[in-house]
Amino acid sequence: MTKSPHHHEDAKSSSSSTSLPYPATKRRKLTGRAFYKSIGSPKYILAPMVDQSEFAWRLLTRSFLPHTQHSSLIAYTPMFHARLFKGTQTFRDHHFQPIRAGLSSPLRHSSQPPPEVGEQPMYLDGHPSHDRPLVVQFCANDPDDLLQAAQHVAPYCDAVDLNLGCPQGIARKGHYGSFLQESPNLIHSLVSKLAENLDIPVTAKMRILNTKEETLQYARLLLDAGASWIAVHGRRRDQKGHKTGLADWSIIRYLRDMLPNETVIFANGNVLGHQELERCLQATGADGVMSAEGNLCDPGIFAGDEERTLAEQRGEYWTGRDGKGGWRMDAVMRRYLDILYRYVLEKEPPNRTPLFVLGRKTIENTPSMVTVSVPSPKPTATTSARPSTDDQTSTAEPPAKKRKHNHPSARTTSPNLLAVQAHLFHLLRPLVSKHTHIRDKLARARAGDMETYEEILSLIEDVTKQGLLDYESDPAQFVIDMDGKGEESGGDDGDDNEEESSVKARRACRRPWWVCQPYVRPLPKEALAKGSLSLGKKAKRKLMEEEEEKGERRMKAREGDKVEENESVREERDAKDGVPREEMPKEAMVCG
Repeated sequence: MTKSPHHHEDAKSSSSSTSLPYPATKRRKLTGRAFYKSIGSPKYILAPMVDQSEFAWRLLTRSFLPHTQHSSLIAYTPMFHARLFKGTQTFRDHHFQPIRAGLSSPLRHSSQPPPEVGEQPMYLDGHPSHDRPLVVQFCANDPDDLLQAAQHVAPYCDAVDLNLGCPQGIARKGHYGSFLQESPNLIHSLVSKLAENLDIPVTAKMRILNTKEETLQYARLLLDAGASWIAVHGRRRDQKGHKTGLADWSIIRYLRDMLPNETVIFANGNVLGHQELERCLQATGADGVMSAEGNLCDPGIFAGDEERTLAEQRGEYWTGRDGKGGWRMDAVMRRYLDILYRYVLEKEPPNRTPLFVLGRKTIENTPSMVTVSVPSPKPTATTSARPSTDDQTSTAEPPAKKRKHNHPSARTTSPNLLAVQAHLFHLLRPLVSKHTHIRDKLARARAGDMETYEEILSLIEDVTKQGLLDYESDPAQFVIDMDGKGEESGGDDGDDNEEESSVKARRACRRPWWVCQPYVRPLPKEALAKGSLSLGKKAKRKLMEEEEEKGERRMKAREGDKVEENESVREERDAKDGVPREEMPKEAMVCG
């Protein structure tokens, strides 16, 4: 049985009532593996993603697990800027919404009830019934800013994380994320400040450095400063965009072997689909595996075999004749919209006809497929300004100019509604690449315009139905399309070039266009060949040196094979001659 999402031993009454946004009694802080065990030792982690791991998406990801196992997944919020979060209430209200009244002032102790809230029920982020365990992530370069920001969120989450992995240019300019790597004293101050002054644990997410020894020293710095666990992305800071390349699991394994057994480590990188989850755990020895882009393309990535089997019976999961399958995009989009209706817009989703399944009649409407059995919050006066698609208060059609001004997108600041379009482009990438009319309609959609998203869903269901019928009549056309004669032609997916080509990964992950599937980035060498990546003089010189080293290794390997062949030929010859071979002593060997 899964443990309570609250990691403090004395919080007896907080988990029994969802009306309290804070624990009713003083909590004793747990850290390290004791903290990890107290939240059930989850092995799956939803990564922090800027503007993409918001409440609705976290809830969607958890919905693919049995309701009793929702807390077996640790989820991170998007990264928040600590200075903006601690200093601007508008920023807090627009990005983190645990209670309706907003976070007007930080609490010195997370165990104390917010004086301005009283017994107001919790709203979205950090809800104890369906959004725990939750880790709130900040980027920061000032310990005081970080502590004040963390104090705002401490009553509503299980831990606060320091982002040390962001490789983007904005992080370089703002001096945070992975660009703190050259400032070890500052990193130590940031982590220790929270460890010493916050009532909940502090964790850290980092990237590997140039060598395994440097990475080990970096990890020890974080742990010595008080980090309860470390999440390790197996890529260096310069590995981003077309230069992303492969994550190095061997360095994460090195950390596992060199750090004490009590150290909690999460592995991140190279997790394209469900099949990679267990492979990553086995290869790295990590306690848990974290998914980011793989989850954006397939939010059901953490679902087990039993859940997939049940979903297939409902028509949500599809399996082809080759045994390969995945979650249907139309089914996933239904779930996603239903969550937005129930929890963000606080209204019941529309009744829809059942998903099309070959051989099944579609007669009656079907309710929402979301399995999160938590009562939907009742609308209050404070939610009247939230976007709505069925406002019947006015019978007269407003003038065209006013109509545009009153569009939901002109009013909404909800992070859950603002993220919808980007999520759907990730989720539907293969489908909209083929059906460009859906892509164009999605591009014109605006945040909060649920009517347009319902129309997009209807279009997706229509083309999915046709795709299923086409597959049933001629599955070979999809096999040809997946094995690919387009972008993959001319590629060598042999074992010799596996590290230098993404062709093999693309073929393994490719599914029909109506099925959720990962996006496999071309490796740097492939991007260079296609012209989508250009290098400076220094980078070109480094690449040439690496190619020369690889060439030398191949030559040595071939020479080794020839030596083995020659040895075997000589042994056969000796056997025929009947003359035994004797090794010549080193003293008798002559150079030249």
